[in-house]
Amino acid sequence: MKFRYLGNSGLKISEITYGNWLTHGSQVENDVAIQCVRAALDAGISTYDTADVYANTAAETVLGEALKGERRESLEVFTKVYWPTGPRGKNDTGLSRKHIVEAIDGSLTRLQTDYVDLYQAHRYDTETPLEETMQAFADVVRQGKALYIGVSEWTADQLRAGHALSRELGFQLISSQPQYSMLWRVIEDEVVPASRELGISQIVWSPIAQGVLTGKYKPGEQPPAGSRATDEKGGADMVKRFMNDDVLGRVQKLEPVAADAGLTMAQLAVAWVLQNDNVAAALIGASRPEQVGENVKAAGVVLEPEVMTAIDEALGDIVVRDPGMTTENSPKTRVA
Repeated sequence: MKFRYLGNSGLKISEITYGNWLTHGSQVENDVAIQCVRAALDAGISTYDTADVYANTAAETVLGEALKGERRESLEVFTKVYWPTGPRGKNDTGLSRKHIVEAIDGSLTRLQTDYVDLYQAHRYDTETPLEETMQAFADVVRQGKALYIGVSEWTADQLRAGHALSRELGFQLISSQPQYSMLWRVIEDEVVPASRELGISQIVWSPIAQGVLTGKYKPGEQPPAGSRATDEKGGADMVKRFMNDDVLGRVQKLEPVAADAGLTMAQLAVAWVLQNDNVAAALIGASRPEQVGENVKAAGVVLEPEVMTAIDEALGDIVVRDPGMTTENSPKTRVA
C-alpha cells in the first residue's frame, strides 16, 4: 500500500481507501461486510470512509464492529453528515448546529470510537448560514470529536468560502470528496485548481463509475443479474447515466489498453484517478472480500503518458467534463 498526505496537513492516508456506501447494512450480510473489512486490513488499507446516512446509520454500526479490536491510532476513520437519518424529522438533516452536534455523537457511538479523523459535510446546505455550519465544525474539532474537516460535492466557490471561514475559526478544511472517474471529470476545470490553491485534496468516489469501467456491461445486452444496474435499492439510479450503447461501446475499447498495461479494467480505472496529483485517495467498495485484493493492486501503479493518451482516445467525446454538473447534481433544498 502507498500513502499520501491529505491536503495541506500532516495526516497520511492509504491511497486506496475502503468505503461502505451501498454495501454494509444493505446489499451484503454483516458477516460478509466484516470479511471485506478484514480483507482491506490484510491488504494494508488503513483508511475507512462511511456516512451516517448509509443504510440509515447501519453502515456505521457494521464498520465499527468490523474495526473493533484494531489499534485505533493505526487507522483513519472518516464519516459524514448532511442527509436525513433516523425518523427524518425536520432537524434530522442538513448542516445546522443542532444537527451537526447531535449527528457527531451518534456517529461516534455507532463507530465505537472517541473521535473520527475526518468529519465531512456530505453536501452543501443552502438553508443554513455557512458561518453557523463552520462554527459547529470548529467546536467539534475543539472538543476532540474530529481531527480534521472535509466536504463532499462542493463547488470551487463553496470551497473557497468554507476554507476562508475555517482559517478564521482556527481549524483545517483539508479535503473534498467528489465523484471522479475516466467518464466523469467535472472537477478538473474548477474544483481541482481551487483545491490546489487552498491546500485541499480530493478523496474520490466511484472511480470505477459504479462498475461500468469494469467492462461487465456490454452494449446491446441486458445487465448481468445481481449487478448494480439491476438493483433499484443499490445504485441503479446512479449508474443509469452511463447505461447506453455509446458509452458502453467506448468502455469496451479500454480492454486492450488495460491488458497492455498488465491490469484489469477495474485496476486501470482506479490507477487512472490516482495519476491526478490532487487526488489523495480513491474510494473502493466491495461486496466480496476478493474484490478488495484485486482493486488494491492499483496502488502505486504509474500509467505511462501513452496509456493516458490511449484512454482518452478510446473514450473520446463521451466523457462528462462540465463543471456545472456539481451544482446541477447538488440538492437545492434540504431533503427531509
